[in-house]
Amino acid sequence: MKLNVSVNIVFFNVLATIFLSLGATRSVGQIKVQNMLIEHMANPIGVATVKPRFSWQLVSDKRNLLQTAYEIRVANDSSALFLGKALVWNSGRVFSDSSINVSFKGRSLQSGRRYYWQVRVWGNSGKVSDWSTPAFFQMAFLNSSDWKAKWIAPGFTEDSLRASPLFRKQFNSPRKIKSATAYITAHGLYEAQINGKRIGDAYLTPGWTSYHKRLQYQVYDVTDKVIQGENAIGITLGSGWYRSHMSWDNIPDSYGKDIALLFQLNILYDDGTTEQIISDESWKSSTAEIRYSEIYNGETIDSRKEKKGWNMAEFNDNDWSGVKVSRNAMNILVATVNEPVKKHETFKPVKILTTPKGEKVIDFGQNLVGWVVVKASGRNGDTIKINHAEVLDKLGNFYTTNLRSAKSENNYVLKGGGEQTFEPHFSWQGFRYIKISGYTGQLIPENFTAVALYSDMEPTGTFTTSNPLINQLQRNIEWGQKGNFLDVPTDCPQRDERLGWTGDAQVFSRTAFFLRNGNNFFAKWLKDLAADQSPNGKVPDVIPNVLNYPNGGATGWSDASTIIPWNLYLAYGDKRLLKEQYPSMKAWVRFMTDSSRNYIWANGFHYGDWLSYMLDNDLYGRSAVTDKYLIAQCFYAHSTQLLINTAKVLGKTKDVTDYQKLLVHIKDAFMREYVTGNGRLVSGTQTAYVLALNFDMLPIHLRKQAADRLVKNIRSYGNHITTGFLGTPYICQVLSRFGKTNVAYDLLLQESFPSWLYPVKMGATTIWERWNGIRPDGTFEPASMNSFNHYAYGAIGDWMYSQMVGLDIDENGPGYKKIKIQPHIGGNLTYATATHITPYGKLSSGWKVENGKLIIDSEIPANTTATIYIPANRADAVTEAGKSITKSKDIRVGKLRNGYLELQVGSGRYIFCGEWPLNTKKESR
Repeated sequence: MKLNVSVNIVFFNVLATIFLSLGATRSVGQIKVQNMLIEHMANPIGVATVKPRFSWQLVSDKRNLLQTAYEIRVANDSSALFLGKALVWNSGRVFSDSSINVSFKGRSLQSGRRYYWQVRVWGNSGKVSDWSTPAFFQMAFLNSSDWKAKWIAPGFTEDSLRASPLFRKQFNSPRKIKSATAYITAHGLYEAQINGKRIGDAYLTPGWTSYHKRLQYQVYDVTDKVIQGENAIGITLGSGWYRSHMSWDNIPDSYGKDIALLFQLNILYDDGTTEQIISDESWKSSTAEIRYSEIYNGETIDSRKEKKGWNMAEFNDNDWSGVKVSRNAMNILVATVNEPVKKHETFKPVKILTTPKGEKVIDFGQNLVGWVVVKASGRNGDTIKINHAEVLDKLGNFYTTNLRSAKSENNYVLKGGGEQTFEPHFSWQGFRYIKISGYTGQLIPENFTAVALYSDMEPTGTFTTSNPLINQLQRNIEWGQKGNFLDVPTDCPQRDERLGWTGDAQVFSRTAFFLRNGNNFFAKWLKDLAADQSPNGKVPDVIPNVLNYPNGGATGWSDASTIIPWNLYLAYGDKRLLKEQYPSMKAWVRFMTDSSRNYIWANGFHYGDWLSYMLDNDLYGRSAVTDKYLIAQCFYAHSTQLLINTAKVLGKTKDVTDYQKLLVHIKDAFMREYVTGNGRLVSGTQTAYVLALNFDMLPIHLRKQAADRLVKNIRSYGNHITTGFLGTPYICQVLSRFGKTNVAYDLLLQESFPSWLYPVKMGATTIWERWNGIRPDGTFEPASMNSFNHYAYGAIGDWMYSQMVGLDIDENGPGYKKIKIQPHIGGNLTYATATHITPYGKLSSGWKVENGKLIIDSEIPANTTATIYIPANRADAVTEAGKSITKSKDIRVGKLRNGYLELQVGSGRYIFCGEWPLNTKKESR
């Protein structure tokens, strides 16, 4: 959880300003340090690792800045930090270019303690920066014994609707308060207040984990909420993921029937004494206006049952019930590492309409995930019903059949006496449209506000082109991620599902990491994947494994256990995460090996190339069904290769050797089983050739002909894509790799079904589950599985950023320490540009075709290097900032190959200009 900058830090900055103004020695130069992070978070509290990692970014107005050394100092308070005395740790001058994930190496850190830190760096010019602005971090509970609180449950008998319980505790703080920290978790979801003020701005806490094995708690600084004198704590619980009916099977009580609270408030007084307010037998419980709350079905709020002032000290709770102390596990409690769900964008109605059926409907213009805040007036007992839908049907009527059994309905009962405001607490919806019943008076836009909820991951990527349809596709990709990254990476946010499907997450992961900082989000989810993984290595289809099905182990789905950790490592350079996930990665490869015969994995349940082009929507006289076991063999090889890569990073030389031998056997088996003598695959589909080429299943001499067969297949379908979930992420990547970028553009720019732009042309504002969720005639695909907010096909974003614009990671320098920029011009676009906030700072590049010239504008963050490939036929035809690149001291000119000129550069901004079009249009492989 994030905190506001403390008074101590403000005081420190004032002192620093005075100190510098008096002429103290300071560095001369242009190096500054900014964006200081602990475990990828700014000023976090609730840090659970005993060796937290420090990261920072360098800024300079000079090119080619590299860090050569750093010094970190850590103190218990800001004044000690300022003086540089009584430090908890001083690293001394460490000669290193590391500026991300630098581990703490001081004496043991203490539970609940706040620490202050700063860093200074030396650059390759020999100059040293000033000490950075101080930052802080606060530790979580490091031992189970730190918990003094007891689990408590309501002391009353629940009704059949399971009305949300309230918990209340009044206490006195007799002295002036220096600091107060709250630690909270629940079976279910919670909202907490102190003296009527909400604790934190997070929603749906404590989040969703594998509750029987890992239950998160949150840590909050509540110093500004606790007062000297009488105080009151008020906490409301909802069923949430813990005991709502989950999945299409409507499984109730997936983790337990109970609903319970664990709360601890640690107070430090000015005189140095401490006090703990804990959940125990002294608390009171009752119910109020939230009469029903389920994830899929929505929430019912009866405002007539509101207990006004119940969370204030002066409230009379004599008629409240007591509580029951329960014996729930304490050893599974873990501090939260990922960003919480928060409120984000708001939308006002773009249209208020009456459907042909006479229903009152509001259109918010965007398919989003969250809820609608409603203002209403009426008589006591009037009930307003809000239903939610993603689309209207062909006739313009409200359509909810694709929600299946999910009611997705909020009911608000008025108490009369003036305007009231309603919104849910523990349920949310996926929707663009709402249908309103029982509303008194005229529907006016001012009374309805849609609020988007999603995990508070930092936005890191932007992308835009000269093509408006591609730009809308990009917005759809972004909104697909927002709507489905709600504490876990769900497949869809609206129907009776909303589960953490592993296949969806892995195919979208590279796109996700470009658009938003997903390090902590996925690190948390991968811990649950490892927790729910079977002893034999099988990975469930969904994480957390609320389905508890006996299957699992599906190729392309379970491979999330290897693909996502490796993609995370490339994106963020997080070696510790690789180390933590390595046993899970090995277990999955072991499962495939144990399941195979003669190194051919041809058994078990597999989804295959899910939702690929099928006969039921065929326009060309044939379907595109790929042999599931051919796909399985390809992913078997891919996961093994990723295990080899990981073992190299972790220095596990024996594992490298063993898995390299295994990989040879897997690929040899693929050739025997699935490839004819002349190189034809037994499945002649786009996906078959894409996977075989992308995962290097074919020997080098057979790859060109395979790429040609892929192109022939695409052309035979009239430049339409036929891949499903597993082939789609790689198809354009493979085409560009083998010099077929023009074909990749033909696929991307195709506007008729099946294609990426077909939904855009049909008015989509998110990515659809199916290529043709809405058919050309306006009718729908079967409602049994037809989501209009699925992100899997949004994986094309990775190609748009890494190939079209050309921003990519050099695998020899993970975390963008080394950068590759190689734009692929085409599609009659006149420009394309992208930015990405890397762990080292802002990276950007864009190209523009103008008046027979190609202009490439790139910005490289400090403490990194980049290889830029400029489309060119000769070096002397390229300039930078108006001068020949051959005369620039900041650019090292490399080889000219396959229509690209290789340039080595350091940090800074570069504006290149060359001829366009080129006489020879060759592309690198």
